[in-house]
Amino acid sequence: MNSITFSTAVEGFQLSMNARHLSPNTMADYNHTLKIFREFLKEDMPVPDITSQHVEKFLASFTELSNKTLLNYHVGLSAMWTWMEREELVKKNIVRKVRSPKAERKKVIPLTKDDIKSLLSAMKRSRVYRRQGKPIDHELESFERNRAILLLMLDTGVRASELCDLLVEDLDNKNNRIFVRKGKGAKERLLPFSPRTGQMIWRYLATRENVKDTDPLFISKINRAMHRTKLSAMFRSAGARAGIPNVHPHRFRHTFAIQYLRNGGDAYTLQSMLGHSTFETVKLYLSLAQTDLDMVHTRASPVDNWRL
Repeated sequence: MNSITFSTAVEGFQLSMNARHLSPNTMADYNHTLKIFREFLKEDMPVPDITSQHVEKFLASFTELSNKTLLNYHVGLSAMWTWMEREELVKKNIVRKVRSPKAERKKVIPLTKDDIKSLLSAMKRSRVYRRQGKPIDHELESFERNRAILLLMLDTGVRASELCDLLVEDLDNKNNRIFVRKGKGAKERLLPFSPRTGQMIWRYLATRENVKDTDPLFISKINRAMHRTKLSAMFRSAGARAGIPNVHPHRFRHTFAIQYLRNGGDAYTLQSMLGHSTFETVKLYLSLAQTDLDMVHTRASPVDNWRL
C-alpha cells in the first residue's frame, strides 16, 4: 500500500474530502493545486519518493504568482500529506519542512457613499453608444437584481460565495434577516439587514415567475444560481461605467465592516457577523476605524481649534 502513486493517492484524498463535506471552493482549490503539482512532477511517482525538495522546487517555479496564491498551493499540498500521514501512506508530512510563503496583506480600501451612489446609477443604464450617429443608452434588465445584490452585500458583509449559495427560503423578509447556511469553515449564521434592502429584494423577486423556496435567491440570465465569477464581472463592469477602479465583491464586505465600526458597532459582534474564526481580520478593520476617529478628533478638537 505504501508504494501507491501520487495520482492514486489523489483519488483517495478526494474521497476523503467528499466524506468530510468540505466546501466546493476548498475542494476546487485543492484539486487545482494537486493537478498542477502532478504536472510539475512529470511522472506519476510513488508518494514515498516525493520529497520536500520537490515541493520547494514546485513553489519556486512560479516567479510571477502572488504569495497568497503560493500560500494556497502550500496549504493544499500540506492538507493532502496530512491525510496521507494519517492513512500511513507516508511516514511524515514533508510539506511541513518547507517554509510557507507569507501572504501580502492587501490594503483595505472601502467604498465611499458617493462610490455606492455612482455604482447604483451605473447599474441602471448601459454605456453610452452611438446609433445612426446619435449617442444613446438603455436601461439594463438586470438592474433590479444587481441593486438588490449590492445592497444586501453592503448591508450584511456576506461573502460572494455565501451570497451565491443563498436560497429563497433563506430569506426572512418579514424580520429582515438572511440565513447563511454554510459560510467559510461551515459556519452558519443569521444576518440582519435594513428594511430598505428588504424592499429592494422584494422588488427583484417580484420580477421572477413561479418562485419556489428551493430556488436560488439570485439567478443568472439562464435561470441558474449566480456564480462568483459572474458576480465579479457584474461589479467590475458597473465600476468601469461609474469610473471607479477595482470594484469587486469583497470591497462591499470591507465597506460594511468599516462602516459598522464607525457607526458604533462592537468588534466582537462584527467578528460573528463576518463569520471569522479568529480576531485578526477584525483587528485590521479596528485599526482603520481608529485612524478615522483620530482624524475626526484632530479636526473637531475644541482645544486645538480654540487655541486654548
